[in-house]
Amino acid sequence: MAAVLIGGAALVVVAVLLGQPVVAAAVGGVVAGVAVTAVAARRAGREQRAEAERLAGLVERRAEQVSALSHELRTPLSMIKGAADLLLEGSPGPLTATQTKFLHTIDQQCAQVIHLCESLLIHARIESGLFSPAFEKVDVAQLTREVVVAMRPLCARRGQRITLDTPQVAPEVEADPRLLVQAVTNLLSNAGRFTTVGGSIAVRVAAIDTGIALYVTDDGAGMTRERRRELFRPFVTSSPLGDGTGLGLVITKSIVELHGGSILIDTQARKGTTILVTLPKGRTA
Repeated sequence: MAAVLIGGAALVVVAVLLGQPVVAAAVGGVVAGVAVTAVAARRAGREQRAEAERLAGLVERRAEQVSALSHELRTPLSMIKGAADLLLEGSPGPLTATQTKFLHTIDQQCAQVIHLCESLLIHARIESGLFSPAFEKVDVAQLTREVVVAMRPLCARRGQRITLDTPQVAPEVEADPRLLVQAVTNLLSNAGRFTTVGGSIAVRVAAIDTGIALYVTDDGAGMTRERRRELFRPFVTSSPLGDGTGLGLVITKSIVELHGGSILIDTQARKGTTILVTLPKGRTA
């Protein structure tokens, strides 16, 4: 028994001493096989760790490249937008109707590309695991009201309106307010792309047992089964070229999941789509 406790090699020695060479050879083969397997497992483990480190490095470098590119694009675009805003204010002098129209186009397109840069940056950081949300107590109803107020002028230019239904008192949730503003803005922008001219976007915030729920409903044509399957794939969009990149809902889903929440889709052909986002009151460990 003591020999067994000492190790596999002791089994071989005991077998030989007992005059059982066949048994000794068999046991020795087993021991050798176990040793080879252990060495192979350690080698495979090292290779897997090395590959994981290599991939993590690639993802981090990609995020850094996107961040640098986003910064390089945003800086000149912000200056162009700022100049257009000053001209629209009339400070340098009066404008003709045609000049005003062109400046509105410049202003809107600059804002769209700046928003795209922000979206690419957030997406790259979340995907690489480099993003650390700044959690605090947030009133989602108040935050949603502020986003709706900011979005109404754009919807009005499209001939759309936004209806808003929020409770008088809603529970606060632990969240990063900047990320939630991004998520709610993305939801309203997405709804606006599919809402008919003269139609409306319905936004509702409701308290639920686990936290808060946000409903955004458009009156568009709804989604096919194929479109619904691709809804959260980046750069996949059914919108016209230049009217969305497919990143908005991907980023929204990532933001919601970072907060421990969930996002659900309810869509019917020719009856529009409702996107439901739920957020818990507090973070889960």
